[in-house]
Amino acid sequence: MAPSLKKKRFQFETRLGRSDRSPLAIWFWELDRVLLALILTLIAIGLIAVAAASPVTALRHSTGSVSLDPLYYFYRQLGWVIIGIPVMLVVSMLPKEQARRFAIIAAVVTFALLFLVPIFGKTVNGAQRWIGYGFATIQPGEFLKPFFAVTLAWLLSLRVKDSSLPVISLSFVMTGVVALLLMLQPNLGQTIMFCGVWLVLMMISGLSLRLIAGLGITGIVGLVAAYFFYPVATQRINAWLFGGDEFDQVMLAHNALTSGGMLGTGPGLGTAKFKVPEAHTDYIFSVIGEEFGLLACVAIALVYLAIIVRVFLRLLDEENNFIILASGGLTALFGGQALINMAVNLQLFPSKGMTLPFISYGGSSILALSLGVGLLLAFTRRNPYLDHSLYVTNGMVTR
Repeated sequence: MAPSLKKKRFQFETRLGRSDRSPLAIWFWELDRVLLALILTLIAIGLIAVAAASPVTALRHSTGSVSLDPLYYFYRQLGWVIIGIPVMLVVSMLPKEQARRFAIIAAVVTFALLFLVPIFGKTVNGAQRWIGYGFATIQPGEFLKPFFAVTLAWLLSLRVKDSSLPVISLSFVMTGVVALLLMLQPNLGQTIMFCGVWLVLMMISGLSLRLIAGLGITGIVGLVAAYFFYPVATQRINAWLFGGDEFDQVMLAHNALTSGGMLGTGPGLGTAKFKVPEAHTDYIFSVIGEEFGLLACVAIALVYLAIIVRVFLRLLDEENNFIILASGGLTALFGGQALINMAVNLQLFPSKGMTLPFISYGGSSILALSLGVGLLLAFTRRNPYLDHSLYVTNGMVTR
């Protein structure tokens, strides 16, 4: 490091009290603490929401001989959060290069598990998406999402070094294989998410507008084909357009969401939520609307928007192509999932069976999201001491 830069760094550390150079202190000062605070806010909201929805699911799953505690699902969610937050923080401490390697290796492992789902997977509610036994049951597709986004980002970033590499074709094949495996489960919602993040990364990587338009048209044609040839898509779209059991579920959720008015009925006082299926997972946004009001729903949507904007602002002066792609892909996954879940609750989309990030109940969901956000925090860490746009004049730090 040049002597002048060393002097700037020393003065900067002294002025801001950052003389502690331990790994933990470096992580703390480099971390985007605003982004972390927004994520922790969502987690806290999620615990409150699951506590409100837990009595509904506990009552539904109780039998004559077994009666579940009304807060049974809240206690389980709290346990997953206690595990998830340290996982998120540990992953966020990884240097960017190690975080990239970890994501690629994890993508290979979870991709292999996804191949095993059709053979050894467990079927729940007509869908074969889980693998494992008892407490160790996981949903490989859920865990694959963040690792897949980072792996795609790494592949596409190689174009900067050698534009002749067939990385776009390879990424297309990878996405197609994952989509095929997910459609076999069936899992239309996750398929849309994987294809969506691939399209977003294509746009960020600088693909021509003509090719992007072609991909968009291909996606529309694919959805139309799915409607005619994929029974799950046919059933859900028909239910959304013409009514049916799944439409009735969405209608019940929408009624619950709007029944509380602007301010809600109050915590624990909602009654419409007892008619909502999967109140603790897919339709937890409706439970929030009933008990805490539409203003609370708007506030939650704004928190998701703030996370997206915060990442965007963090990347404005980023020069590393991989970091831009990886952070953009992870944010697209996070924001896209939130948008689809809220749109389903508002009757704007057909039912997708997709959870609301960090708010819906679910162990696999919490852990997968913690890993993804941990990677996002790792990639958006910034070292102010290596920022050459910082100048020290008369002991003052300026740009």
